[in-house]
Amino acid sequence: MYIPPHFQELDPTQIARVTEAAPLACVVAQTAQGLLANHLPLLGASGGRLIGHVALANDMHRLIAEGQEVLAIFLGEQGYVSPNYYPSKAEHHRHVPTWNYEVVHMRGRIWFQHGEQAKRAAVGLLTRQHERRLHGAAGWRMADAPPDYLQEMLAHIVALRIEVGQVLAKSKLSQNRAPRDLEGAIAGLRGAGQEALAARMQARRDRATD
Repeated sequence: MYIPPHFQELDPTQIARVTEAAPLACVVAQTAQGLLANHLPLLGASGGRLIGHVALANDMHRLIAEGQEVLAIFLGEQGYVSPNYYPSKAEHHRHVPTWNYEVVHMRGRIWFQHGEQAKRAAVGLLTRQHERRLHGAAGWRMADAPPDYLQEMLAHIVALRIEVGQVLAKSKLSQNRAPRDLEGAIAGLRGAGQEALAARMQARRDRATD
């Protein structure tokens, strides 16, 4: 991934925020049939691992070799930035459109797990995190499903883990712009309904000025 120094994200807290807020990763691998890409919710676990699961019917676990290197891409907030947002544009017109975004690339080796214990652990961890965010203590639990039904569902998935070896992250949030143009971009995005992206830009600006 091309990362100019002023857009490189090195803060582990900010990297984790992207992967947790946008957990649907695009997992890319080279196979005998060419490049393969699948979109899977992944969860960070201890020891620098990512865990998740894939449908048994998905050939991903048959086409990708055990221990093969894969790339997991997490795309955070993103949006189009118009030159009209910059106050200085009216003075010299030396601006062009751009796209702001946050993205994290994690490269690592993948292993697939067919045992029931691994599958239960993957589903349990993923659902626990997301259900707690949505419903707190009232969130859905695996024990809520009838045992025979849950057993049937587990039979149709394969657990996976990725041992992450490299993390590259990019936060392109107009931090290279003059302060008034950065403020203009934040206001312009808010006016266009891109509140989440504007909030990320403002948060980064606030951290830089603390």
